[in-house]
Amino acid sequence: MEVILAEHAGFCFGVKRAVEQVYEQVRTGKPIYTYGPIIHNEEVVRDLEQRGVQVIETEESLQQIREGTVVIRSHGVPKRICEEIEARGMECVDATCPFVKRIHNIVEKESRAGRQIVIIGNAGHPEVEGIMGWSSTPAIVIGSPEEAEKFSFEAGKEVCVVSQTTFNYNKFQDVVEIFMKKGYNGSVVNTICNATEVRQTEARKIAAQVDVMIVIGGNHSSNTRKLYEICMQECANTYFIQTLNDLHLDLPKSVRLVGITAGASTPNNIIEEVQNYVRINF
Repeated sequence: MEVILAEHAGFCFGVKRAVEQVYEQVRTGKPIYTYGPIIHNEEVVRDLEQRGVQVIETEESLQQIREGTVVIRSHGVPKRICEEIEARGMECVDATCPFVKRIHNIVEKESRAGRQIVIIGNAGHPEVEGIMGWSSTPAIVIGSPEEAEKFSFEAGKEVCVVSQTTFNYNKFQDVVEIFMKKGYNGSVVNTICNATEVRQTEARKIAAQVDVMIVIGGNHSSNTRKLYEICMQECANTYFIQTLNDLHLDLPKSVRLVGITAGASTPNNIIEEVQNYVRINF
């Protein structure tokens, strides 16, 4: 059996940077907190917890802390969270992915100029929640072409459209096309991370030629979920797993080609474990 491993699989630049920053802070010996899981991978978060890193889930929990360092997760947070940390006199280490931070800056600037902010992404996702928190006026989230069809622009209101960095590129284009037909007045900034586009394109290409496709990533990882959806469109035998323990394959002898890809928050050691297991056991 042949195994095709995606070249672009595992930690992306932003995730790698964020994780390294937390481990660096651990070495200081100070109380360390992350606002939300630093990345969407339970294995990484569990390892950090074993090293004493605590996860803050709510603003109320943040207000109970008196000392230490708070690391902002890679997905970013609303502006008010950063201000709250500083107001409490705590050290704030901003591990927000630079590509996400760019969106914060765009949204802050454009909303101050009076433009309606429209975010193409998944409502409720931490990154989207963070982006909304940098708009000086209420932002609108559009998650699908169907929602875009129902959306009506305020007459004469200029609009600024951005995207969640991990959103499906094709869906983004579909939504923008609908906005164009509606004759919106404003600008569209494609803020989907290039690494996301590359991963999605590569995953689709591999899934189209294999008998079985394996997608590795955290259960709450948006970019991994989208990889899974893309692969499912090309290969009916697509499996979404978090670790090797989740892999329960009973492959027929007719299977000759297996593809493997992984989300941006998946550690390399987990990818290697899955790859080696498939090569040795099948």
